[in-house]
This record gives sequence, C-alpha cells and structure tokens, in this order.
Amino acid sequence: MHGQGQFVSPFTTLALVAILALTNATLPETVKWTGGSFEWPCSTTRNMFKSSGKYISKNVIATRVAMFENKAIVALPRYKAGIPATLAQISHKSENCEATLVPYPCWSLQEEGTCTALQNVVDIYLDPQNILWVLDTGVVSTLDEPVRKCPPKVLAINVVTGKLVKTIDLTGLTTSTSRLQYLVSDYSRDGRVFVYVSDAASRAILVYDVTLGRGHRVVLPQAVATGATRRDVLYLALLRRSDGSTCLIFTYLSSSRMFSIRTEHLRSGSANGKIHDLGAKPKKMVLLGTDNGSALFFRYEGESDVYRWDATNPFVSRCFDQVYTSADCSLVTHVVADYARARMRVLESNFPDYMQGSVGCGATQSLSVM
Repeated sequence: MHGQGQFVSPFTTLALVAILALTNATLPETVKWTGGSFEWPCSTTRNMFKSSGKYISKNVIATRVAMFENKAIVALPRYKAGIPATLAQISHKSENCEATLVPYPCWSLQEEGTCTALQNVVDIYLDPQNILWVLDTGVVSTLDEPVRKCPPKVLAINVVTGKLVKTIDLTGLTTSTSRLQYLVSDYSRDGRVFVYVSDAASRAILVYDVTLGRGHRVVLPQAVATGATRRDVLYLALLRRSDGSTCLIFTYLSSSRMFSIRTEHLRSGSANGKIHDLGAKPKKMVLLGTDNGSALFFRYEGESDVYRWDATNPFVSRCFDQVYTSADCSLVTHVVADYARARMRVLESNFPDYMQGSVGCGATQSLSVM
C-alpha cells in the first residue's frame, strides 16, 4: 500500500481494555437460529402481524452484524414481504436454545411505509464513538416486486443509549436508478464525521459530511469496472493507518481488480489520479469486513473458506491467509470485531438457498467466534 504511514490494528490493545471493563455476560461463542423468531410485545400483536402477512418467519434473514459489548445488532433486509423489523438485536435467552430477535432500537422505528422509520436496512457500521450507522435504501420486497416506500437515508443510533441521534436524507445524492449497498463512517483529523456509501448502479461513492450537513458524489473511473460484465455489487471496506489516516478499499464483485483511495481525497470531492490499483483478484471476491485496523476479510464467490489479508503486505495470493471455513451449505456474509471476546465474529447462513427460495422453515443462521 502506498502513501505515508503504516497500517495498524487496534484490535489487540482495545480488546484487552474492553474485557477489563466488561462485567456482564457476553454472547455465547456460537448463537444459532432459523428464520426469524421475534420477541413480541404480546401474542395479540404477533397474531395480527401473522394474519395480515406482515410476519412470515421464513422470509427473515440476517446479513450484517455489529457487536457492542454483549450486544449483537443485525440487519434484516426486506428482500421479501413479511419482515416485521429490518434492524434487530439478537437475544439468546430463549428456552428452546435458539436465538430470538428484538427489534432495535424499538418497534416504532420499524414501521413499513412510515418515512421517519426504517424501511430496508442493507448495511450497518459501528464507528469508534459507538455510533451505529444504518443504511436504509427505502425500497422493500427487492427480491419479489420492489416498491419504493421512502427516500434513501442513513440513520445514526447511539448504541450506549439506544437513541436515534441523526437522520440523513440521501435523495440529493442519488438518482432513480441508484442501488445503494454498503456504508462505512470515518472521522477527519479536525473531528468532522463522514459517511461513505457505495452506489453500484452509478459507479459512485456518496460522501456525506455529517458535521457540516452536506455531501457530494465521487464518480469512479471506468477502469474500476474492468472485467465486470455488469455493475453488480460495489463493496467498500475502511482500513486504518497508524498515523491516523484512513483508506477505502473497494471493488465490484465481477471486476478483475481491487482498488483503494485515501479518504482525504474522497472528502475533497475528486478521485482523479488518486485511485490506486492494488492488483488483480484471483477470482470474484466477496468482501466481508475488517478488524478495524489493517486486516481485510474476504471469501471467493460461492466458496466457504474465509481469508485474511493484511494491507501492509502486497495484494497477492501468497499474502492471503485462510482463517475460517463455514459448515456445509453455509456462507459467511459479515466478519466483525468482538472486543468483549478479543476475537473476530462471523455471521453466516445458507444465503444462496434463501435467494433461491428453498429454505423450508427458514434460513439457518449463526453468529460464531472465528
């Protein structure tokens, strides 16, 4: 990786501090559940949701996760009808040993069709200041008959208090064809807060200065789509350097190359001549997350092995270390740091079966330590 400053992982030191600070119980090493079993206010509410078609357990699947102390918060995209909550916390207190889901931060923020509430959460990102950034596309039933319920937005939730602290309307930065997929947040040296969102359809990264309340689009050069037959999935990952600077790693699933750009260039509004081609990808790669430092986790499309690449090393296969393998029929969709256990967590499921509509009672999901 070029540029001043070396990458460093804060995981080891921060994990020790977190362990000493925590006195309450953490999640078990492995939490499993099938479909979406929710903790309801009462049986009447559950029956009402079920009879009206607003709750279909087998249609619920968790794809992204954020860990804070002993909490695991998951994104439940509204791919299909019948998903009562699109953001939830995992509860492992169930009598049947399977985890249940508790709408996060509350039921009222899940109301489909209410634009102050969440419509379709596709990604979440917990920043160093304990703010959970939530990407809501506003389009529901995306696998069946997509319907735009509300404008796209990003919500900020303080995970310490569970309070919604900010809502960012992305309408001015998007088009009618935008497909928003991933987000990360970052802090500049002068303390300003920025959010970066990938827009796969327009080959762009949305940059929003939360502090000043304004944003812009950075359109990526055509070379970023090299080898891609279509603009499918535009992955983002944020890596940190020891000098305090940050770097955004990005690639299309079908692209043959991996790219990076320093976030200071994104914030300035121009990517011209600032994008670094890291090299060729051996195969189509699914980016899964980072350790909040220099390490990027990924797997190859359709394959169960998870690899770790330290960005202080060249982007070549000999520097990719296999660190995890999913059980049969499961694939990892997210890897995040769990400071309470000083380990990495993997969220996995039989996602391909879910996409094909062949999960029976529901997708089998698990959250495990690596």
